[in-house]
Amino acid sequence: MVKYAREPPNGPKSCKARGSDLRVHFKNSREAAMALRGKDLSKAKRFLEDVLAHKRVIPFHRFCGGVGRTAQAKNEGSTTGQGRWPTKSCEFLLGLLKNAESNAEVKGLDTDNMFIQHIQVNQAQKQRRRTYRAHGRINPYMSSPCHIELTLAEKDAGGIPAAEAKERKQSKAQRARALRSGAKSGAIAD
Repeated sequence: MVKYAREPPNGPKSCKARGSDLRVHFKNSREAAMALRGKDLSKAKRFLEDVLAHKRVIPFHRFCGGVGRTAQAKNEGSTTGQGRWPTKSCEFLLGLLKNAESNAEVKGLDTDNMFIQHIQVNQAQKQRRRTYRAHGRINPYMSSPCHIELTLAEKDAGGIPAAEAKERKQSKAQRARALRSGAKSGAIAD
């Protein structure tokens, strides 16, 4: 049995899928996975198909050195306008989503009511090749494969993800602000 980075909080209502040592660029896969985080399963699959058709773009936030700018990135919420259409990463992610969907069908879950609860991309061990240079030298020519894991979960009856249904944790400043606004509204009501 393979160990996942995070076990789903609601095990019977969720399903998992993972790929190890995938020969696809880590940086592109990480950015594509971050674009999918929290999306519904059907919307995520449609998004990846649109990226493959160059109708939508994957915005790049962290690994964006040398990444060109495109007007489509503004539609995806990118502040820098940087984005790409990483074909191979999208195909691998689409395959993993379909695998997780079939795992959900086997468990008897409602695939129309699922969302991506957890998605993570890790670097795998680099694969080594060599390239020949001038004057009889040789340099490394490494590939950067990755491990991808994802968890799908069913939404609860209210249509919101079950993990987000609980109350959010507040900071001291947020609690104080809420108390002040509650006191003001209480004073007005008197």
